[in-house]
Amino acid sequence: MKKILIIFAIIGLSLTGCVEFLDKTDPTATSFVEFFNDEEDLRRVVYSSYLDVFTHPSSHQTLFYMEEGKSDNAYSRVDGHHHQRIANGNINSTTSAFLFYYELQMKHLGRLNTFVDNADIPYVEDEAVRTKYKAILEALRVWHYFKLTFRWGDVPFHLQPADLVDALQPTTPKEEILDQLFPLADDIASRLPEDEYTSDKYMFNKYSFKALTMRYALYNGRYELAAQLAKEIMDSEKYELYSNYEELFQYEGASTNNEFIMHFDMQSHNNSATNSFRDLGPHYRTGNGQSYVVPLKSLVDSYWTLQGRPISNCPLHTEEEYLLDPNLNRDPRYESSIMGHGDTFYGEPIDIYNTNNPMFFENQRASKSGFWFKKFVSEADAFRSGGNFDFGLLRYAEVLLTYAEAKIMLNDIDDLALESINMIRQRAGLDMSIADVTGAEYSDFSQEDWINLIRNERRIEFAGEGLRYEDIIRWEIAEEVLNQPALGHTRMENGEMVSLKIEDRSFQPHNYRWPFHENSLRVEPGLTQNPGY
Repeated sequence: MKKILIIFAIIGLSLTGCVEFLDKTDPTATSFVEFFNDEEDLRRVVYSSYLDVFTHPSSHQTLFYMEEGKSDNAYSRVDGHHHQRIANGNINSTTSAFLFYYELQMKHLGRLNTFVDNADIPYVEDEAVRTKYKAILEALRVWHYFKLTFRWGDVPFHLQPADLVDALQPTTPKEEILDQLFPLADDIASRLPEDEYTSDKYMFNKYSFKALTMRYALYNGRYELAAQLAKEIMDSEKYELYSNYEELFQYEGASTNNEFIMHFDMQSHNNSATNSFRDLGPHYRTGNGQSYVVPLKSLVDSYWTLQGRPISNCPLHTEEEYLLDPNLNRDPRYESSIMGHGDTFYGEPIDIYNTNNPMFFENQRASKSGFWFKKFVSEADAFRSGGNFDFGLLRYAEVLLTYAEAKIMLNDIDDLALESINMIRQRAGLDMSIADVTGAEYSDFSQEDWINLIRNERRIEFAGEGLRYEDIIRWEIAEEVLNQPALGHTRMENGEMVSLKIEDRSFQPHNYRWPFHENSLRVEPGLTQNPGY
């Protein structure tokens, strides 16, 4: 029985993916190759490999914007979505989240190894089509390994279908895996088409896969490579910042911009309804909004001023004034990204302290923090069961800020790094007469000052987009920011500032790596538990 479990967990030959994929199966077939016959079969396994892990609009455990709930940016109210428990630190080696994520990645790696190994079997009229689809499958496999190594460190590493002997082998050290993945990623990118596809644009092309590789180069401290890849993408001139930050996350700009590099569009999930209003939005007057993941005071207070200064260091207002009024002289990205008490939704004021209001903070489906994400929440979706949003999993803004951060970490801050920050700030609508980072106010900045600036710039630019947890892990600041209570809206009571309290949180030094679940250790003898669990 143990051998069967090992084979299932590691080799992952069980093709339990999307229904569409299985619809094509020959009812008389008894093996994979018997229904892997033509170009459409090849396309279908690529589609299912995206859908099952990265673009399913109803998977709360893997939806990119739900990932905010793992971090100090947000609170996830449903324990079964797995984000809440990771954020509050109530975890150990029997926490179901770690079995879910590990088995998900390993199952699909097993499938991808099988798909890649058999990619030469289906008949195609044009070999360029096979080359493209095979390279996309290889790119997806690299993506899985990037995620696995970032979360667990040393993991089983196989680039061919594994047999029982392989499944029993010890893990491969993380750095050894990365030393193979980054050159492999460069080779895969060279075999992908340069341009976005007319259809299936969510699938990797040369530059979207370079952008993903860039992200993980930055995450793993390989700053020269991250800067190099960012510069290649910038020099390609294939992408640009969309002019209006707020519209980028609403229907007005979500499907018409040239900023999204990796797409999570309607075609990626067969045009099934998207649920970002239900997941993120307020209950309001319908049963639609669930407030599944909501912003915290920590994120709200991180928005700097219109002039690009921290709220603790601005001569125009006191820090107390800023803490009590998040809209006061604030970076315009705040109003584009978050709404809360005192703001207006669907023409009505939000009053989280009114017990007769469905947005009363103690209501189950309201926001315990008194704030909601405004990104991906369209009032057009308030009275319908679903939406048809196009999302960007990686934007050109990330390329610009990655270049800037990589150069800052190398202590080699050039004109392009400063220009990249300015492009982001100018598009956001900051007062560039002061916020221009080439100005006198920044002339005596130390490397530490630049690090603080670029980290906060990333936080507010990508708020609600699922990047914060990886950032606080790689910067090794989770011990600071996740050992704070999760707080919400702040107001004056009896002359003192009081904030809504949601929960206490804890983060231990060993939590920078996730534990292998006890079940995984039992069926995979080659695994070694990470320290501290």
